[in-house]
Amino acid sequence: MIAHLKGRLESTGVDHAVIDVGGVGYLVGASSRTLAAIGPVGEACVLFTEMLVGEEFIRLVGFARADERDWFRLLTGVQGVGARVALAILSALEPADLSRAIAAQDKAMVARANGVGPKLAERIVRELKDKAGGIALGPGGSGASAPAAGGAGADAVSALLNLGFRPAEASAAVAAAEEELGGGATLDALVRLALRKAAR
Repeated sequence: MIAHLKGRLESTGVDHAVIDVGGVGYLVGASSRTLAAIGPVGEACVLFTEMLVGEEFIRLVGFARADERDWFRLLTGVQGVGARVALAILSALEPADLSRAIAAQDKAMVARANGVGPKLAERIVRELKDKAGGIALGPGGSGASAPAAGGAGADAVSALLNLGFRPAEASAAVAAAEEELGGGATLDALVRLALRKAAR
């Protein structure tokens, strides 16, 4: 699985970017929010990625921040929400706004996204209410126990999610590991300690 791409932004389109990594151009689907955040064409950039594999396709979807990728995974776990709809939601709402909307069961806010009707919005806020609490909020978000978006903490949460942990479990374990190890902990040390914390 490709976890992130680090290279030069070759070009952008309405819903995608092309990242040149060592002479190979990766076509990456992205929300308008991510496309606005990754910087100008020709400059270096980093995208967190999710690989989608189907019977007839392999696609990469990219995100400016790890918490956006975590939300994408949660959203696409809801019946009726595919990659396109999840990206539309992430284009319309910041992760912190999405977190607040789900906590408040505010389906009208989620329904602002293109392609999301009232019924689907209601299903999203209902199904994600118990799953969304552990996602680390990005800049401006609240929640002192959540690992900071970006950096080793967010990457450690992502690693635990890839191992099958629920977002709340992964975030709590990494937060506990960060508290014990301090702010300068390496990704490897965080993941190892978080796994021990989660296993207790």
